[in-house]
Amino acid sequence: MASGKCLTKGSPAPGPVPKDKIRIYSMRFCPFAQRARLVLAAKGINHETVNINLKDKPEWYLAKNPFGLVPTLETSAGEIIYESPITCDYLDEVYAGKKLLPSSAYGKAQQKMMLEHFSKATLYFYKIPMGKIKGDDVSGLETELKEKFGKFNEYLVKKKSKFFGGDSITMIDYMMWPFFERLEGFGLEHCMAGTPELKKWTERMWEDPAVKACMYGTDFYKVYIESYTAGKVDYDYGL
Repeated sequence: MASGKCLTKGSPAPGPVPKDKIRIYSMRFCPFAQRARLVLAAKGINHETVNINLKDKPEWYLAKNPFGLVPTLETSAGEIIYESPITCDYLDEVYAGKKLLPSSAYGKAQQKMMLEHFSKATLYFYKIPMGKIKGDDVSGLETELKEKFGKFNEYLVKKKSKFFGGDSITMIDYMMWPFFERLEGFGLEHCMAGTPELKKWTERMWEDPAVKACMYGTDFYKVYIESYTAGKVDYDYGL
């Protein structure tokens, strides 16, 4: 788990990346950055973490990632890679160890299609808790999220597998997981009602060593979403 406080506007840029490491620019509570951190952990890649204040970014960071988002990878050769699916694919391709992406082109395509479907659901993980905090009626959004969870449950039923890519964890599981880790902290666990296979999947994911290495407690996510909604994000909560 990354423990460094976020670098902010005016913070000096870190020095060169050591030759035996890769650097990830991250933010502790960002689910997109967590995807890359899960892959780093799962493959046992030697790395260092630099956390970025996404509301008040260091000036030099935009030169590395013009979108100003996380995750961003930087190699010892000064190569820069960003956007979560791209960083994860890069790590899996370049580094030895267990391969998380399928070997076949069709298998890779299946996972990318599933990721496209899942990407349509990610906004609900923020819209619903933020709406609740503001006192809005989010019942319609909750119904829509339940329907999407139902489809993911059906996928597992039809596939007859423990995980979304088969009977062991693959890339697609790590791409989806960070959002499910936030269910309780964001007050969304009730949206999983009626999805027994999806629930079993979450139970299996909780036992994964990489998930355990990268996780934060429910209280962290609760404080984060409350501070995010209030417009005063506490990126360094708990440090």
